[in-house]
Amino acid sequence: MKIANWIDGKQQLPADDKWLEKYNPHNDQLLSLVADSSAADTQQAVTVAARAFAAWAELTPVRRGQILGDIVTAMRCEADALAECIAVETGKPPQDAKGEVGGAMLLAEYFAGEGMRLHGRSLTSGVPGKSSHTVRQPRGVAGLIVPANTPIANIAWKLFPALICGNTVVLKATEDAPRIAQLMAELCQRAGLPDGVMNVVQGRGLPAGAALVEDPRVAVVSFTGSTAVGRWIAEAAGRRLARVSLELGGKNPLVVCDDADIDQAVHWTSLSAFSNAGQRCAAGSRIIVFRSVYAEFRDKLVAKARSLRLGVSVGCDLGPVVNKRQHQSILSAIKSAELNGGTVLCGGGVPADDELAKGYYIQPTVIEGLDMNAELSCKEIFGPVTALYVVDSLEEALALANHNEYGLTAAIHTRSVDRAMWFAQRVRAGVANINLGTFGSEPHMPFGGFGASGNGTREPGVEALDVYSELKNISFLTRSLLI
Repeated sequence: MKIANWIDGKQQLPADDKWLEKYNPHNDQLLSLVADSSAADTQQAVTVAARAFAAWAELTPVRRGQILGDIVTAMRCEADALAECIAVETGKPPQDAKGEVGGAMLLAEYFAGEGMRLHGRSLTSGVPGKSSHTVRQPRGVAGLIVPANTPIANIAWKLFPALICGNTVVLKATEDAPRIAQLMAELCQRAGLPDGVMNVVQGRGLPAGAALVEDPRVAVVSFTGSTAVGRWIAEAAGRRLARVSLELGGKNPLVVCDDADIDQAVHWTSLSAFSNAGQRCAAGSRIIVFRSVYAEFRDKLVAKARSLRLGVSVGCDLGPVVNKRQHQSILSAIKSAELNGGTVLCGGGVPADDELAKGYYIQPTVIEGLDMNAELSCKEIFGPVTALYVVDSLEEALALANHNEYGLTAAIHTRSVDRAMWFAQRVRAGVANINLGTFGSEPHMPFGGFGASGNGTREPGVEALDVYSELKNISFLTRSLLI
C-alpha cells in the first residue's frame, strides 16, 4: 500500500517520488510505503489551504459546526474501519483502538457545538453613547503536527477547534500512523468539508514538518511531541510572530500516601504506567510512595505488572511500542538505569513468547533504587517503564514531584481531602488528579503543562479557541443622546 499526501481534496504523490517504509509494530513486517514529502510538497499544501481560507472563514460558525456534525456522523459510520486502521498501524489491542475512536468522536461533537457558542463579550465604556464588544475571528492557515501514540485522538484534538474557528488546515501526519490521517481526510471530504480546507502532508519532521513551521503563510502552529522539537518550533515560528501551541513531554509523578487505598493505587498506577505501552505524555513514570506502605505497594504493583498480557488480540493489556527506534531506545534506557544503581523488579526486556519475538514489545518494567537525578528519573522514556521512590512525608513527596523540568500531570492517592488539595494546589503540573491516574483528559477540559511540558497554551476545551482565533474589540459611538 502506498500512502500519498492529501491536497485540495485528492491524493497527491510526493514531488520527488520518494517513499518511507512503515513497519507493523506487532511483527516487524512491511506494512506500507509512505510519501517522504519535501518542503515543496508542504508549500503546495499551504498554497491550497491559503486559497481555501476566505470561503471557509466566510461561513457562519453555526454552518461550520453543522459540517463538523456531519463529520461526526461519518466517523460513527466508519468507526470500525478507523479502529482497525489504528490497531494495525500502532499495535493497539482492538478495545483500546475502539476507545480512542470514541474519544475522537466526543471531541468532534464538542467542537461542533461550539459553532453555536463562538461568542464574544459585551463591554461597558466610560464614554457616553459608546458601545463595545468582542468577536472571535480565524487566524488563517493552521499547521498541525501530531504524534503517533493516540493518532486519531491527536488529530481530532487539533483539527476540530481549528476548523470551528474558521481556519484551514495543513496536517503534518506522523510517519508511524500515516493511513489514519488519510482516512480522516477522505472521510471529511465525504461528509461535506470543502476541498482545500483540510490537507495532509506525510513524511518526516525534516523536511516536511519544518517547512510547515517556517512558512510565513502559516498563522498558527500546534505541535504535540518532544520538548527538544518544541523548543525549535517556538524559536523558528517565533521569529515571524506566528502563534504557537506546544504540548510537550512529561515525567509525571503519582504519590501514594500512607492512608491510600493500596489496591486502587496499584490499579491506577498500572494504567498510568503501562496502558498504551506507556506511550503517553501523561504516563505515570515516577511513583512516589510513603515508606510505611512501600513494601506492600511495591509487591502488589510488581504482581500486577507481571499479570499483564502483551499482544494485539482482544483482551490484551498492552501492545508493542510504535517503531524499532523507540524499542531500542527504551531497552537502552533500562540498561543505563541498572548501571546507575537501579534494580529491575520485573520486566526489563522483551517477552520470550515466540509470537511476540519479532515485534517491538517490552515487558512492563518496574525499577527501584534510582537517585532522583538519575537519567531515567529525569528523562521521558515513552514506554512501559516506571520507577519507584520512597518518602517519609507529604512535604518530601511534593519536593520530589516538583524536582523535574517537566510539569504536565500529577496524581495523588489519599483518603484525606486536606492532603489531596494541599498537594494539588502546590504540585507543579497543569493537571492534578486525586485518586485517579496521571492521564484522563476529556474534550471540555483544558490540557497542558508547566515548564518544559509546554508554552502555556491549553487544548482542548474552550481554551483551545484562544489558540485558533484572534480576539477583536469593536467599538462604535451612537448619535448624541437627547437631553
